[in-house]
Amino acid sequence: MKLHENSSSGCLLQGPNDLDASDKVFQRVSSTYNNLSLKFRHRAKDFSKQFAHIYAARLNEQRSTLLEKVHKKWGTGVKVVRLAELGELSGEKCVIIGTLFKDQELKPSILKEISEERGFCLNMPAQPSNNRYTSSTDKLILEDELQRITLFGCIEVTSLVTGVISAILGHEDDGGKFSVEDVCWVGTVFPPENPIKLESDRFLVLVSGLDLKSNNAESALALELLVDWLSGWIGEPNDQQHASRVARLIIAGNAVSASPEKKEKTTVVETARVEESSSVLSAVQQLDNLLEQLVINMPVDLMPGEFDPSNHSLPQQPLHFCMFPKAANYKTMNGVPNPYACEMDGRLLVGTSGQPIADVLRFSDVTDPISALESTLTWGHIAPTAPDTLDCYPYYNSDPFILGQQPDVYFVGNQETFQTKIVDVQNPGAETKSYKTRLVCVPSFSKTRTCVLVNLRDLECYPMTFGSS
Repeated sequence: MKLHENSSSGCLLQGPNDLDASDKVFQRVSSTYNNLSLKFRHRAKDFSKQFAHIYAARLNEQRSTLLEKVHKKWGTGVKVVRLAELGELSGEKCVIIGTLFKDQELKPSILKEISEERGFCLNMPAQPSNNRYTSSTDKLILEDELQRITLFGCIEVTSLVTGVISAILGHEDDGGKFSVEDVCWVGTVFPPENPIKLESDRFLVLVSGLDLKSNNAESALALELLVDWLSGWIGEPNDQQHASRVARLIIAGNAVSASPEKKEKTTVVETARVEESSSVLSAVQQLDNLLEQLVINMPVDLMPGEFDPSNHSLPQQPLHFCMFPKAANYKTMNGVPNPYACEMDGRLLVGTSGQPIADVLRFSDVTDPISALESTLTWGHIAPTAPDTLDCYPYYNSDPFILGQQPDVYFVGNQETFQTKIVDVQNPGAETKSYKTRLVCVPSFSKTRTCVLVNLRDLECYPMTFGSS
């Protein structure tokens, strides 16, 4: 089997050396590409600001979009007021806009952690030992720039999280609480009319959780098969033709490691650190070798994950190119941040390595990752729980995690299983009556040996598993 490099279009894939080999040559497709992740890159690092500013910026940026949705849903005659104006309405029906805060008794507290470590006795509930922090006593509070008010009534407390911007229809009762009749979410903005007209199939491959540090022999073999298939070295001519339709590969986090460092006792800390550094260095070298094989053949976008050697707070910055001396020599090697946004052949792609969805699952009763992903699309925000329970940079003037335009493909990496769903967002009163978004939960490759293919022509999506299932 032969691989021929072509500087203009990536590569040519040629089938087995049989009598018909000359007839089985396929040229890899190329695609237009635009990196839209500049808003996730740190131009300057200033940690002196308070985290409250990001909520103010979020509310300010999403208010105008939400007002349009309010008037479409409830009519232009509905009265929209600030919380400070509720007292003048004497219980009259109105709409209030603000940021949801979920008051949770079981939410982890840094004060409680410190008190437990130092043996102090504070009048606080014990820290929960599980990974879900919801309870029947949770309540929702809406706050704007000046005031806050407790919500009750027709609103699902358990399925919501802190940080979501919303418009609430209802009235203030005699007890100073707001009785909810209906809720309107920000959602996303429809893109301008630009029909996608691809004449043939063109695939995006999504993979996550390679976890090279674990030295899993079974997943290592599956990874070799994945690389060989993408490079055109294995399979029948039909398989090679399929591989030639792959225009780009996105590695959605945790390529180096998919688990936290183990906490060791102080007597063995130094030894543990040496062993940890050695295993991480070996994994980075393996990743460099793997990337070199891939970027020779196609563009590759490498996102950092929660346990990769990158900054912990969102947005995570791209893994430094000095870690990949071999792969970095190719222009097709593209280090990108987490979250990540780009445009391919007119399709808008947005995704994360998994932390925002994991946090939504922890602080709500939502148990299905694809449902949590759909909720963030409905809320119009990639990471609503940041900075409350999800670490993020203290933005001051803007919130880069706002979704804004409706994406064509919205993915999350490092999930237990593959899941996908088409969301058909309605747009009443417009020429474009609806807009489809493909939601994708990308499974951890080290656990499932599965990658995901998305056809940019029609948004069809399916998994591909290497080795035994």
